[in-house]
Amino acid sequence: MPKKVKYRKHQRGGKLRERTKKGTELSFGSFGLRSLESGLVSARQIEASRRAMTRYIQRGGKIWIRIFPSKPMTKKGDETPMGKGKGSVDHFVAVVAPGRIIFEMDGVSPGIARQALKLAAAKLSVKTRIEEKM
Repeated sequence: MPKKVKYRKHQRGGKLRERTKKGTELSFGSFGLRSLESGLVSARQIEASRRAMTRYIQRGGKIWIRIFPSKPMTKKGDETPMGKGKGSVDHFVAVVAPGRIIFEMDGVSPGIARQALKLAAAKLSVKTRIEEKM
């Protein structure tokens, strides 16, 4: 969640169809998780993935999170009638385009890195692929 936002409530926006221009290369680690489709990844999904990776590599190596949940999503209360304005902010999401690197990892063996990234990918709502730096 961001510390401060200019506008409390955002509009949802259209479907991301084109590939991302930024964040497509492995910059920090030797292994990474690349998004293959566009979508919204919630802050809870990012945290669950981070925990799964950290637990699997047993606090060895280093993990970089390359996306940030900066978009607020609103939700109206259950059984609320139509109208009466937009709901309050419920959670935050990161907008992920195809080709975007989501996580990076270094300092662990290739087998452990692949398995840890596979566990992380299972927690996300977008299709992903494991990348290796040559």
